[in-house]
Amino acid sequence: MTDSALPPTESDSPWKELIEAFFPEFIRFFLPVADPEIDWERGYEFLDKELQQITADAEVGRRYADKLVKVWTIAGQEAWVLVHIEVQGAQESNFAERMYVYRYRIYDRFAVPIASVAILADESPSWRPITFETGLWGSSDRSEFVSIKLLDYLDRMDQLLEDENPFAIAIAAHLRAIQTKQDRQLRKQWKLELLKLLYERGLSRERIVGLFKFIDWLLSLPEGLELEFRSELSAYEQERRMPYITSIERIGRKEGFHQGEVAVVLRQLSRRLGQLSAAQTAQIQGLTLEQVEELSESLLDFASVTDLESWLSQQQ
Repeated sequence: MTDSALPPTESDSPWKELIEAFFPEFIRFFLPVADPEIDWERGYEFLDKELQQITADAEVGRRYADKLVKVWTIAGQEAWVLVHIEVQGAQESNFAERMYVYRYRIYDRFAVPIASVAILADESPSWRPITFETGLWGSSDRSEFVSIKLLDYLDRMDQLLEDENPFAIAIAAHLRAIQTKQDRQLRKQWKLELLKLLYERGLSRERIVGLFKFIDWLLSLPEGLELEFRSELSAYEQERRMPYITSIERIGRKEGFHQGEVAVVLRQLSRRLGQLSAAQTAQIQGLTLEQVEELSESLLDFASVTDLESWLSQQQ
């Protein structure tokens, strides 16, 4: 893996999962003014399909829908509020315009009040979109949204670690990922400390596992350090008699990912070199995840099966 702060996947996907798992806590942390106005007893509803329909034919840059959630106010009326959530991992010149387009399309379809919230997860302190304005010859439109910069929490790390809201831990993990992108040993230590913090708070297994998935994605480790981390966490779990994360379920997820990577490499090799022998296939299936990742890069230079055999012989 490269030394980027975040894994090379869509930067907002794990955030979406976390928001869906802990939506009331999201509101209480990022939009506390709304919490007493929402009738939580009536529940809430995620409107992902509706948002996709609204934004499917939009033409403002790269499109990806975040979370659109329907809630009810304590007024007890039929009126309801849509909360539009954006998690932005890198600077985008037309981001504010995209927020505006989403907002007016949602309002045009449903005619309901909308709270638009942007979580800015990038590493540029100066990039702070909050409004979009457009106008011509005396007519104009202006749209504002709540903009939260995660970098602003850097000087509040102690406060984050004391806060029991799951999004405080999520932000702490995000910031530690940025701070340790050149020091994976330190990243391993912080990953373990954050997991211990979850256990010490006596959270349910479901909540710990849900938060761990997010932390595990952000604070990713090379295979060797990952094995060290898993061993240390397992020892801690045995001491606490709470084997949540290092269970067969987690090991199965790791093995499933490994097998998926092997399958991709085998397909690439087959297309490039033709049908492999059973022995060659078995040897590739026995590679570690790190070796499979190296092979996926090296195979681009292979001109024949001889090149593959030479590469495999060097791995023994």
